[in-house]
Order: sequence, then C-alpha cells, then structure tokens
Amino acid sequence: MIIAADHPARGALGAGDRTHAMADRTDLLERLQLALSRPGVDGVLASADVLDDLLLLGALENKVVIGSMNRGGLAGAAFELDDRFTGHRPEDLHRLRFDAGKLLLRIGYDEPGDGSVRTIEAAARAVDAMAERRLPVFIEPFVSHRDPATGALRNDLRADAVTRSIAVASGLGGTSAYTWLKVPVVDDPDTMARVMETSTLPAVLLGGDIKDGDQDATYEKWRTALQLPTVQGLVVGRSLLYPPDGDVAAAVDTAVGLL
Repeated sequence: MIIAADHPARGALGAGDRTHAMADRTDLLERLQLALSRPGVDGVLASADVLDDLLLLGALENKVVIGSMNRGGLAGAAFELDDRFTGHRPEDLHRLRFDAGKLLLRIGYDEPGDGSVRTIEAAARAVDAMAERRLPVFIEPFVSHRDPATGALRNDLRADAVTRSIAVASGLGGTSAYTWLKVPVVDDPDTMARVMETSTLPAVLLGGDIKDGDQDATYEKWRTALQLPTVQGLVVGRSLLYPPDGDVAAAVDTAVGLL
C-alpha cells in the first residue's frame, strides 16, 4: 500500500472539484503524514521536493520510498507527451538509498511530432539504468489521445488501450527483471482479468480521482482486481488524500482493508 503524491511536480494540482487542492503544500504534507501513519501503509511515491519535506519531518522512517522520475510532460502543455526525465535519476535513487523509481509512459499514436517516441526511448534507458543498480522501476503506461474539441490530453481507459499500453511497457529495456507495472482498473472485472493476462510482470493498481458518490464502487473495483494473480497492491494518491467526504484516515483504512 503506497501513497502517491507526485502530481504537483507536473503542474497537476486538482483533486475532485478543487482545482488547486494540491497547491497548498502544508495541507498536502499534513494529509501525507496522516496517511503514512495509518496501519498497513507501506510507503510513499513522490517527487524530490515532497520526499525532502517528509524526510525532514521524520515521516519516512521504516517506509518504502519511491522516487518519481519523469515530470517534464506538464499538465495541459502542448508538449505534454514529450515527458522528459526531470525528476529523480537512477543514480539519485541509488545514492539516497531509496527503494524504487516510477516513470509515466503515455503513448500518443496520433500525436504530431516525436515527443511520444522520445519518451518511450527515454523510458527504456531508465529501465536499463535502474536494472544496473538492481532497483525496481514502476511503469505507469497509458495510450493517450487529444480531445478534438478542447485539445486536452486524455488517457484511454478502454480495455484494448490498456492492454496495448501494458504490452509496450513490459518490453522496454534490455531486461524486465526489475520492472513493475502501475495500471488503471477497467470497469468490468472479467475484462480486467483478460487485460492483466497481457503480462507476467508484478503490478500495482493506481487510483485516480474518485467523484462524489463513486467511492464504494471504486473500492469494489479495487477489491476485485486485487485478487488477480499478478496484482500485488495499490498505489493511490488523490482519491485517498482528498476523498469526497474529507476523511483521509477512513479512506486510507478502507483501502488498506482491501489488501
């Protein structure tokens, strides 16, 4: 059970209906400390600035620490799919004796330019560099498209798209020995089972935003998907740190109970 808090480094500050929820760093750190203090929470995934703060606050003792590696694809930018590695480098994670790294891989089949393929290549080299140091790397893959009306980048959460993104992510680099997958949950349980058959790599489920009234349904999707053979846990951020009812401890405890 890992709490994720690397969104602000990409300029993604919204949670639920609050467009700048994560812009209040003191509030975010208080929520993170509360979440990390709950029984069954193993660690945190975050960018360097957030991990530095948590380290100074003493919140990382005996916790798994995962550094976020590529944050250059700023939310809403024209170059969003050119997701440069502007966060932790493999050598940083090794030097700091952190436990793993995480990278975001969004694949734009229709995107003009070569930003998406540059990200794929950089991700592959990051997998190699992490494997050289025997450090696990969590790949969060999506097939992404531009909304024709607004131009906003949207992740395709249909089963076919998730299946293809998993297949691509699994084959990156010269070895998959240290690669984990961080995947979204599709709505239908039987379809999710088929999606996860695409790879034998260990996987964790990501959370995403939970809209008001959808909490119970989301927890049930997680519970069902956690029973699949390769699924090892949850990496969830905004939906637990900023739950619709505001009760961080209850949201985290519910998620931990699913494990």
